[in-house]
Amino acid sequence: MWSSLNSVRMMSDCATCPHHADRLEKGRCKPGDTCVQAMSGRQIERFFRENPDLAQGYTGDDFWERRAIAARYISQQRLLELIDDPDEVVRRVLAYRLPVDELYRLIGDIDREVRITVADRLPAEQLEALANDNDYLVRKYVARRMPAGRLFRMICDSDREVRMTVARRLPEESLGLMLHDVEVEIRRTVAERIQPDALAALLDDPDWGVRLKIAERAAPDILNVLVHDPDPDVKEAARQRLRETQTHD
Repeated sequence: MWSSLNSVRMMSDCATCPHHADRLEKGRCKPGDTCVQAMSGRQIERFFRENPDLAQGYTGDDFWERRAIAARYISQQRLLELIDDPDEVVRRVLAYRLPVDELYRLIGDIDREVRITVADRLPAEQLEALANDNDYLVRKYVARRMPAGRLFRMICDSDREVRMTVARRLPEESLGLMLHDVEVEIRRTVAERIQPDALAALLDDPDWGVRLKIAERAAPDILNVLVHDPDPDVKEAARQRLRETQTHD
């Protein structure tokens, strides 16, 4: 019974539809299934899939979902007509479909998902415009794609996930700028990647895991210090590495 009532509610009156003659009679729409007048996203999607040439006529429709679906089918040249659409779902479609050289228009959009999509599509050399975005997920996308040599500006980001992404991509010669990050996992990442001759700067790190990373990579002069480390795992790793280096010698 409930399903039948829903079906009735999603049926539109074909007699009042402007496409009755040119689409219904030609089998290019179907009441309750493929219909632009229905308040059903699935029916509207199927209608525009069958009749993409009609999408442009619905970009100013009162129903946000009808505009959003129509935006998927109109030409790229007409997308800018929707750039100030009040509904974020419509603008999200634009973020996916706009030509790359027009994406700058959405950099300041109030919707996070719109800005994330922009950060995912913008040319890497233009991403700095979003490096100070107020949402950490947007900045994380930026940190993933920005040229590694320009990531230094994000080493003090307020969010740990953003800084972790930076630590994984920052050029080795710049990792010294993150030696004293407050997050243990970030310092461990630094210890894994930093140039071996810079590892001595981490010898006094309070985290045993950081010192263990040093023991796995350091030269003998640093290992000789770590064999006296208070942590047994660090101490054993240093001793093992020293034995290995002596064997190879």
